Amino acid sequence: MATFIMLGKYSADAVKQISLDRIPKANQIVQQCGGSIVSTYATMGETDILVITEFPGIGEAMKASVDLNKAIGISFVTLPALPIEDFDKLVGG
Repeated sequence: MATFIMLGKYSADAVKQISLDRIPKANQIVQQCGGSIVSTYATMGETDILVITEFPGIGEAMKASVDLNKAIGISFVTLPALPIEDFDKLVGG
């Protein structure tokens, strides 16, 4: 499984829909796309929510990103992430 960081921004309608029901709904969408949520954080600033996820590949991560936007109104920037040790091995030679 590959790690992805999803940075989310609430739409005005999404803010109105904040409830305890959205977390199970988001988990279900991610699982239907073959992934899992590792952790989720509320943030302040340009990003409203940070989600660390795992997916088999980029296609599944992209589908989850779009499906989450459709279902809960949060638009995501989805970024692949490598542990720094793996990155250093990859590019450090």
